[in-house]
Amino acid sequence: MATFLLSKPCFYPHSSSTHHLYRDVFQRRHSIGLRLRQYHHHTPPAAADGVQPFGLILPPGAPNTSSATPNTSNTKPVTDLPVSHHQILNPGMILLKNHITIRDQVDIVKICHTLGVGPGGFQQPGYSSGSKLQLQRMCFGRNWDPETKYRERYRNDGSIPPPVPPLFIPLVQSLIQDAQAHLTSANEIPLMRPDVCLVNFYTATGRLGLHQDRDERPYSIRGGLPVVSISTGDAGEFLYGHSRDEDKLQKVVLESGDVVIFGGKSRLIFHGVRGIFPNTTPLPLLEKIKLRPGRLNLTFRQF
Repeated sequence: MATFLLSKPCFYPHSSSTHHLYRDVFQRRHSIGLRLRQYHHHTPPAAADGVQPFGLILPPGAPNTSSATPNTSNTKPVTDLPVSHHQILNPGMILLKNHITIRDQVDIVKICHTLGVGPGGFQQPGYSSGSKLQLQRMCFGRNWDPETKYRERYRNDGSIPPPVPPLFIPLVQSLIQDAQAHLTSANEIPLMRPDVCLVNFYTATGRLGLHQDRDERPYSIRGGLPVVSISTGDAGEFLYGHSRDEDKLQKVVLESGDVVIFGGKSRLIFHGVRGIFPNTTPLPLLEKIKLRPGRLNLTFRQF
């Protein structure tokens, strides 16, 4: 991450100067990175009987490139690691580009892999009609289902989701503070303590239809407490807008290491994933870990 290599000085409510901004962000993220690397060495929990676990890390010898058509989009080459910068997408909605370091992305993948192959790990969610979403999903903190939302504690396999890994909590809060550094007022994106996370993994054919994240408690929604989205792996085309009208939607390509945060006036924005660009995972990430082809996305929120 190059958070302290910002494109220009900006107002930061927690520091009196740009120098302090760079120092504070670096120290905060360095401490979190060390704790992330300690966490993923824990022993993985056992998988549920009779369930084939879905792992993010491929076994030795397995290819980690997609068989789908290679990337022909305008996304950057997989060897390109641009300097971190930001983009205001809407009031209360910001993109922190290339914000998560390769090292921290490796740790995030390892933690999600460890939990994803155990009880309450990855599964393909679906509806009572039999249709399935085009992704693999795992929940932290609370179970979320396309039909029952947060009402059911147990999943259809009888398991309950693991809690949000404790080390993800300061990471998410530091990302919100990083975003606030680029805003006129920190109230545009309030600070929150994440206790729920949906972890989605999209293969080359994965997608997610337009929706709003509106199933949290009224306090969270009315307060504009943000959703924090972290992307790792292949790039994806992200759609967003204040209505379902496709002619009015905006789009942005989210690449590995990108963070999108939407809260405040944009808390109930419609958003979705139109598609995945295969073989766009940064080469430096693949050199560190044998990540399954596809896009890993974590969306944190406070219930």
